[in-house]
Amino acid sequence: MTVLRPRPAPVRPASRASSSLTSTQRVLGRDWRLAAVFIGPTLILIAALILFPIVSSIVTSTTERHGAESVFVGLDNYTALVDDPVFHKGVLNSFVFTAYAEIFKVTLGLIAALMLHHMRRGKAIVAGVILLPWVVPTVVTAFTWRSLFDPIFGSVNVLLTDSGIGPVLEAIGLVDSWPAGWLSDPELAMPAVILVNVWKGIPFFAVTFLAGLKAIDSGLHEAAMVDGATPWQRFVHVTLPGLRHVMIVTVLLSSIWTFNNFDLIWLMTQGGPGDATAPYVMVAYSKAIQQLQLGAGAAVTLVMVPIVGILVLILVRMMRRSDLPGTGDLGRSRLTPAQRKAMPWVIVAVATAVLAWVSPHIIWKAALVLGVCVLLAAAVGRIVSTLAARGNRAASRLVNGVGSGVALVALLAFVLAPLYWVTVTAFKSDDQIVMRTNDLWPTPWSTEQFTDLFTGRAFGTWYINTILVSVASTVIALVCAALAGYALARLKFRGSESFTVTILLTYVMPGALLFIPLYQLMSGIRLNDSLWALVITYPTFTLPFATWLLVGYFKSIPADLEEAALVDGCTRFGAFVRIVLPLAKPGLLAVALFTLTNAWNEFLFAFVFITRNDYMTLPVGMQSMIVGDVVPQGQLAAASLLISIPVVLMYAFGQRFLTEGLTAGAVKG
Repeated sequence: MTVLRPRPAPVRPASRASSSLTSTQRVLGRDWRLAAVFIGPTLILIAALILFPIVSSIVTSTTERHGAESVFVGLDNYTALVDDPVFHKGVLNSFVFTAYAEIFKVTLGLIAALMLHHMRRGKAIVAGVILLPWVVPTVVTAFTWRSLFDPIFGSVNVLLTDSGIGPVLEAIGLVDSWPAGWLSDPELAMPAVILVNVWKGIPFFAVTFLAGLKAIDSGLHEAAMVDGATPWQRFVHVTLPGLRHVMIVTVLLSSIWTFNNFDLIWLMTQGGPGDATAPYVMVAYSKAIQQLQLGAGAAVTLVMVPIVGILVLILVRMMRRSDLPGTGDLGRSRLTPAQRKAMPWVIVAVATAVLAWVSPHIIWKAALVLGVCVLLAAAVGRIVSTLAARGNRAASRLVNGVGSGVALVALLAFVLAPLYWVTVTAFKSDDQIVMRTNDLWPTPWSTEQFTDLFTGRAFGTWYINTILVSVASTVIALVCAALAGYALARLKFRGSESFTVTILLTYVMPGALLFIPLYQLMSGIRLNDSLWALVITYPTFTLPFATWLLVGYFKSIPADLEEAALVDGCTRFGAFVRIVLPLAKPGLLAVALFTLTNAWNEFLFAFVFITRNDYMTLPVGMQSMIVGDVVPQGQLAAASLLISIPVVLMYAFGQRFLTEGLTAGAVKG
């Protein structure tokens, strides 16, 4: 009878494997020793630069500065915010800024992704062009658009007047008067900065949506076509459901970043006119840094944590859901099909009502602009579907091609016009800029601005400082992220899932929550006005993202290759270096591009920590070039060009690796 039992045979290896584990390994996991080595550097940095500062910020929020001392005041800083109109205005501004920006970024980003997905030729070139607004530093974006909106030296009013569009905008009520004071009019300043944020954010949405479109099974579209579905029906019932997860994750990430935006608004309007564009982050900066009330400033940032926390929790759930097989409908089973269908409309209705309440002067303008775009797209789609249904395929393709071409030209014009403006302005002399001669083409071309930039200012020093800080912080983030990402993706140890969630939480943690306690920390160890302050603190926003992306990328590499190396006698670390890292080259390059670009563009920490001219980075140095109402348009344009060239070249050469790394790491992970 004993020979008839087949089951004990496969159980014995597991029993032997289990018996080979020590008691510590049974408790902490099989690979806990190696995991401790791999995760140690990341854990130390996150604990020291994120977790400890957050706890410190909570403590600081219960104090108030009286002279040179800080006195415990309990919850007084929080209760004071209840009757603080400046704080109320800041919160409403942040909500309005985020809501409208996300609506337009989703719409235009989806349009851009669809056009790129269906292009047969020149897709890589067009994708590279559309990526430019995302690549150029925020300081360049802000100064470029600020120059364009300038009522005296800018070209927006001139072009709209010459084309006849400006008077039409006044006639239909989109602007109160013409020429418009875009950044000086309280009614137009917020729409203007929203427009700039949309311009800069479209590439992020387009790239992620494009990766999502590539992941949709083409067989679903073919089956829908066989069943007679129109292009619109295929879009609604195949494309949108296939993009649902990517869209939710992208919108949540972008919403968190946009809600906590500081640098773009500060560089364009400094919260003005009045407090028309001041977000809550700027209120915190004003209280903590300008008024030296660190407790009040910390309270402003912490009181907004629940709002950001809700978005973060939803994001974490969406991220973890994608890693669990068979959980595509997780969280939806409690709703009936009718409820699931009605849910998006309920959310839209509630959001619209809130926006109508807090921004009645903006909502109808935004609805008009968005409605025109949607109606035009729907009309073209309807014509194409009708012609195709009647069998007139040639006319259908012609209308579709013309419509797509017009939309593509409009999108490229919107993307490239500001970049063209800053380029030609950099090669104008001061006389050409002041006299407004040949706005669209320098006559003659001049290098005067570049010469003055290097001879009259410390621009070369700022450039070297930026290179040193960016490279150093990128190396730290890349090494630590590669080690931690591999451990979380491959090694077995207790707490790996919790640490992964912690990484994701710290990744989306807003810099607004950290700049006050980090400022205290750097002051305490006397590193303010030092490049070391930036090298040490920049991993707070680069390391979590790099780790999260590499976890997803390492998971996409077949484990069989690594196991074969282990069987051949290679150590786990040797397999990591010789097998995994070479295969993860696209992911590593994508991480290096992101971290280097973020460090190159960073403004808030450098603005708070550095005051000495010799230690300024490029974004802060360019901001210091503006003195009062004196704005050196030409030198700022030349500086913008020089600060943008390195990152543009890096993305041009690394675009293929960036897309591959995003697809395998961000979308799959």
